[in-house]
Amino acid sequence: MQYGLAFPYVDAHTLVELAQEAENVGWDGVFYWDGGGTDPWVALTAVALHTDRVRLGTMVTPLPRQQPWKVASEASTLDHLSQGRVILPVGLGVVELERMGIVKDYKIRAQMLDEGLDIVDRWWNGETFSYDGVYYQINEVNGMPPLQRPRIPIWVHGSDKQSQLRRAARWDGVKLSGTADQIQQARQTIMAQRTTAAPLDIITEGQTSGDDPEQAAATVRPYAQAGVTWWIEAIWDTPQSTGGIEGMRTRIQQGPPRME
Repeated sequence: MQYGLAFPYVDAHTLVELAQEAENVGWDGVFYWDGGGTDPWVALTAVALHTDRVRLGTMVTPLPRQQPWKVASEASTLDHLSQGRVILPVGLGVVELERMGIVKDYKIRAQMLDEGLDIVDRWWNGETFSYDGVYYQINEVNGMPPLQRPRIPIWVHGSDKQSQLRRAARWDGVKLSGTADQIQQARQTIMAQRTTAAPLDIITEGQTSGDDPEQAAATVRPYAQAGVTWWIEAIWDTPQSTGGIEGMRTRIQQGPPRME
């Protein structure tokens, strides 16, 4: 299992400092909120220039809100700059789009997400391509391949909805909520529909106590046994986060909830 941190809105300078501390104490990934305010790709670029090992990504990019070719280009550029450390988690943008009054119909958003993912994948092939979808049309453009091959890992949001499970089976990772048993069942359903032998990341998000390593390990162990490959510590929704930057720094410095 690998361990990441999901950061709330903080300014780019603070994000760089916290990311450096996270890398120094053994966290494996830094994921930054993509919901407005500071541009996440610019902020993650700053992180890439001041770290060497941690994986970098958003949490999560609401793809129907954005131009998929722009997201593909930004992620590919950052992947080269970071020497292949980028992950692209995406979702429908439920909260973000409702706040902005854009495309409130979930079915339409889902269709836009699927078309957008197709475009991102085609863009990363680096070949000239056209695309004629319901919501997006492209005429003979040249994409840009990332450093990672065959592509930057794409994580999608999942639930017990069959449409989301089918989408998860197509890509490289799925973010699931629920108990360890529920996640294990969802994973089995996804794997039964998967048509590639490539590994599938299973991601879940939660909180652990940095003050009690044994209890923290006990919290994540059932998820590891259920097939979870990434535990994302959501420090934006913990008692530490109410203490502001210093509270988040305290939890970061306590280290990930590793199992011995």
